[in-house]
Amino acid sequence: MSQLPTFFLLLFIVNLGIAFGAGLYETRIVLPLWFQPQSGVGYRVDTAAMQRMDVGRRFWGFVTTMPLSVLTLVNLYYAYQSHPPQQTWWLMASLLMLIERIGTFAFFIPTAIRLEKANSMDASTASRLSRLWMRANYGRSGLNLLGWLFALKAFSLC
Repeated sequence: MSQLPTFFLLLFIVNLGIAFGAGLYETRIVLPLWFQPQSGVGYRVDTAAMQRMDVGRRFWGFVTTMPLSVLTLVNLYYAYQSHPPQQTWWLMASLLMLIERIGTFAFFIPTAIRLEKANSMDASTASRLSRLWMRANYGRSGLNLLGWLFALKAFSLC
């Protein structure tokens, strides 16, 4: 394999590793600050904490929103041009991350923006949306982990 595809696969792997680790940190440390359990109601959204932290613009935009999205498309292109058995692993990694990226742009980003304005919606809707966001986030983390592992396997076949 030529150096350029290998370079982009390596960038993909590094970015996926950072995104996965940061996602775990966010799940364990940040989300409990945003979504606080309330007895009988579900979750209360702390809009002030969400706005104050603004992790979407202060962190994720620089790590995944643009870089991982571009790297996913570039790696999908190079994966398609590669040869088995590496092609299988590389395509699976790229396609999983394409699904994750579509989900992020279609659901996670718009929902986070809505939740930042949760003061203007009724408490049950905010609670339901925050619960859905947190549950779906576990799936997103799983896709990220699988994509990272599959990309590592593809790299091992270089």
